[in-house]
Amino acid sequence: MKEIRIHGRGGQGSVTAAEMLSVAAFEDGKFSQAFPAFGVERRGAPVQAFTRINNNPIRLRSQVYTPDYVIVQDATLLETVDVASGVKDDGIIIVNTTENPESLKLNTKARVMTVDATKVAMDIIGVPIVNTVLLGAFAGATGEINVESIQHAIRARFSGKVGEKNANAIQKAYKLIRGEEA
Repeated sequence: MKEIRIHGRGGQGSVTAAEMLSVAAFEDGKFSQAFPAFGVERRGAPVQAFTRINNNPIRLRSQVYTPDYVIVQDATLLETVDVASGVKDDGIIIVNTTENPESLKLNTKARVMTVDATKVAMDIIGVPIVNTVLLGAFAGATGEINVESIQHAIRARFSGKVGEKNANAIQKAYKLIRGEEA
């Protein structure tokens, strides 16, 4: 089973990202679940959402404490949240930032990867909403989900131009994190 933890701020679409990742996994023929961790958060407050993906039915219903993968939508969270907490040594942490991975100085043995998802979102979607963009980066970095499945899940959720722009942004981030585009 693969477990993913998504860090963001209230209103950034962390829960939507977890749900779309779960839908894409289902489209790939896998079992999946997505769920948020809610407290008294409000818009702008740090939030977490989780996705589990497995080839077999998932019976576990607890929060994710030792994720294989971490997605960080807002690099300012690195100042206040230990996003590397519990991540497996062979895991991957994907951070939305213009910085290089080494400069983030995360206390982890996991591989740290960065992508400027904000720029991709602004260039293609026209707004700084990075949740779907980072799903493309996730597909490219991990190979756990087909990028086409993520695009299909997004198009099913967001119709018309919005869905198409998001699908294009997903493809761009997928290629960027794989080093196929600059």
